[in-house]
Amino acid sequence: MNNRKEQLAAINRLLDIMDDLREKCPWDKKQTFESLRHLTIEETYELADAILDNDLPEVKKELGDLFLHIVFYAKLGSETNAFDIADVANSISDKLIDRHPHIYADVKVDNEEDVKRNWEQLKLKEGKNSVLEGVPKSLPALVKANRIQDKVGGVGFDWEEPHQVWEKVQEELTELNVEIKNGNQENIEKEFGDVLFSMINYARFIGVNPENALEKTNKKFINRFQFLEKAAKKEGKEIADMSLAEMDVFWNKSKKYFS
Repeated sequence: MNNRKEQLAAINRLLDIMDDLREKCPWDKKQTFESLRHLTIEETYELADAILDNDLPEVKKELGDLFLHIVFYAKLGSETNAFDIADVANSISDKLIDRHPHIYADVKVDNEEDVKRNWEQLKLKEGKNSVLEGVPKSLPALVKANRIQDKVGGVGFDWEEPHQVWEKVQEELTELNVEIKNGNQENIEKEFGDVLFSMINYARFIGVNPENALEKTNKKFINRFQFLEKAAKKEGKEIADMSLAEMDVFWNKSKKYFS
């Protein structure tokens, strides 16, 4: 692996390249914070995919793409004297030192939960009006629910035992079934949301990241269905013309390969 001197030289090289691109490349010269935003979101999802696939060469590649965006935003900031890459690095360094008094000061912690609790309390002292202010509005709903529960749990608003959360899940399922029988679609949607929210909370208590778990299931389903499609074609069949029983034969075979 590269030593610290080599690492800093590599970052300096990227900064020099960014300067060149901003000065000489027609596409790079036109970019703004707004034009890069959707590309940054896309790069973040590509990194997330590579992590779930445990594809470390791809993780390295996607980290590079994301790092370029950070450097690009810093370059844009420097052009209006708002901030530069040093300000970005110093800002996060200062925050990390302030948020880790158990390392850089004399605060004592016993476990990870103490660290998270201190983190949220420190944010409130910094001027936040709510522990939920840091949850981005544009997060996907499932991820947002997980972050909301994690944050309020960090200040003690939480269940004590996993079985209590599971009982809440059962309660919400019962309420959903009542509304399904009543046939009120608006109430059905509301109770279905409550079921999802309670399941996401339960995932936290049993050490499961719900976003990762669901995405792995998505990938598993895609692999199994595509296996079904290929197997059907090999036998000269079209899925649309097959019965569910016929499809189930191939589907069950796919489970041997994608579990």
